[in-house]
Amino acid sequence: MRQSRSAWDSPLARPPSAPPPPGSVKELRSLASHCHDCPLWRHATQTVFGKGPLHASIMLVGEQPGLQEDASGEPFVGPAGALLDRALEESGLDRREVYITNAVKHFKFEQRGKRRLHKRANAAEQAICREWLAAELREVRPQRILALGAMAAQAFFGTNFHLTISRGRWIRLPGDIDGMATWHPASVLRSINRDTHDHRYQQLVEDLRTFAAGTKR
Repeated sequence: MRQSRSAWDSPLARPPSAPPPPGSVKELRSLASHCHDCPLWRHATQTVFGKGPLHASIMLVGEQPGLQEDASGEPFVGPAGALLDRALEESGLDRREVYITNAVKHFKFEQRGKRRLHKRANAAEQAICREWLAAELREVRPQRILALGAMAAQAFFGTNFHLTISRGRWIRLPGDIDGMATWHPASVLRSINRDTHDHRYQQLVEDLRTFAAGTKR
């Protein structure tokens, strides 16, 4: 049974720098499309908001949009999204039943000639953007949260969380929510060699299977 919004505790360990805006997911998406609270909007094509069932029991939270996401306005549609889709299929999770979003909603990049190379959002940008993530969490109220990558993991589990040490472990979060963190698909793609790529991919699939089953290791 879901808690009422007033009784629901945010699972975020790192709160946003401003209170989460009110409104439904649809209203939040519209508001976020005009967000100028941090400098990232100036060069990004558009806000990339979350997508999925409005009251999904499972939420996947990535780090920030990439080039293809910036162009399409949807999360996880580029190469990392394709790898995630494959891992979800292998793990038995249906993407259509999962709410997927990012901790940061705008593409941050470094211009190299004609190329736009991904650049990590800094701490201040992350803190400002967490107001949207906090609002999504309030409205969707998931029962399980999977953080993809270190940035997303630290938003839920704190700055002392180390992905390489605690990946794949269940952590109880406020609001009676079960949380877990695993590799971001982009980090799998950036692996230094094929062996590392294959190993991390298998770990990602294993973590997704554990997460899908909702069982403790």
